[in-house]
Amino acid sequence: QVQLVESGGGLVQAGGSLRLSCAAAGRTFSNYAMGWFRQAPGKEREFVATISRSGKSTYYADSVKGRFTISRDNTKNTVYLQMNSLKPEDTAIYYCAASALTARVALSPRDFNYWGQGTQVTVSS
Repeated sequence: QVQLVESGGGLVQAGGSLRLSCAAAGRTFSNYAMGWFRQAPGKEREFVATISRSGKSTYYADSVKGRFTISRDNTKNTVYLQMNSLKPEDTAIYYCAASALTARVALSPRDFNYWGQGTQVTVSS
């Protein structure tokens, strides 16, 4: 089992920044690729970003590319999502997730084995 706890959400004005953190406990953190997803009211959960076990490879949804940065610190068992130039359409609950998948890059919610409880991000216009 891997326990994931997100933090850092909140209310911010459009154009502002937030940094989300996700602390992991349980099994060896560096054995898992990590991802961030988000879900807005009435919408399906959507992929935001993912990072490889070593942190050397990252992937982003087109909607956040150039504005969001995913990173990880394997010594602290933590993954981060730096969000800049926030827009009202970024408003959602943000979830971090851990994937044991090794055959390909984990991009779909089905690829992830463990999930955090989520943290709310609200961007006002």
